[in-house]
Amino acid sequence: MRNCLVLQTDFGLVDGAVAAMKGVALQVDDTLEVFDLTHDITPYNIWEASYRLFQSVEYWPSGTVFVSVVDPGVGSDRKSVVARTSRGQYIVTPDNGTLTHIAAFIGIEELREIDETRNRRRNTENSYTFHGRDVYAFTGAKLASTEMSFEQVGPALDISQMVRLELGSLESRPGLIRGCIDILDIRFGSLWTNIPREDFLQALGASIGDEIDVSITKAGIVRYHGRLRYTHSFAEVKIGEPLVYVNSLYRMAVAINQGSFSSLYKIDTGTDWIIEFTR
Repeated sequence: MRNCLVLQTDFGLVDGAVAAMKGVALQVDDTLEVFDLTHDITPYNIWEASYRLFQSVEYWPSGTVFVSVVDPGVGSDRKSVVARTSRGQYIVTPDNGTLTHIAAFIGIEELREIDETRNRRRNTENSYTFHGRDVYAFTGAKLASTEMSFEQVGPALDISQMVRLELGSLESRPGLIRGCIDILDIRFGSLWTNIPREDFLQALGASIGDEIDVSITKAGIVRYHGRLRYTHSFAEVKIGEPLVYVNSLYRMAVAINQGSFSSLYKIDTGTDWIIEFTR
């Protein structure tokens, strides 16, 4: 049975790069189902690529093959790999930190380095800047079509040696929990934190409708401070009012009903953007 092939890049759709990758996949097997995760990853933003995989992978069937190409080190000595997740999906990507969130929150059972002497389009050996087309889409399509087994990708690697990005820390005590702003819900400007719902509730003992003290700092400078209502959803506050809620990944988030919290308060993302909830 053929599996789905899902593509993620920072290429955008303004030129032919993504179409070339899809064409390569269909040359391997013209019956493949090829889907897009996103091609709007911020250029060179490996962290964002890692998070978007985490946001999406677990909802796809076992056997699905993801190709993620956010590769500022293309053509260097960074490895090209395929990971098998604990749920049986495969991720074809550079070993540059893109697998960080999958490893931490879903699990990786095995990692193999792509043997480019066998798993690369013919006559592309002198092309060094489009591995997304020549190596990753090609290898991903061979896996998804079952033309190639996982073992045929190449030699097994030590998962502990895989490149990982730094994840934000969590601190809590009764009445307080502190984490970081992992990423934005981009179109709406909501702030998604690394604080799991269970940890939030354990530390604060909060109930829906309670007011929560929210403080956001960067480099020790307060960028936002306010009292926000903890709600199920956006419509439980007036348009233009801020709120605290649980996002679709069961992590705490901050938003404005029909507005952009990020834009209004000039808040960005990263492990240096610290958010603290207190009662």
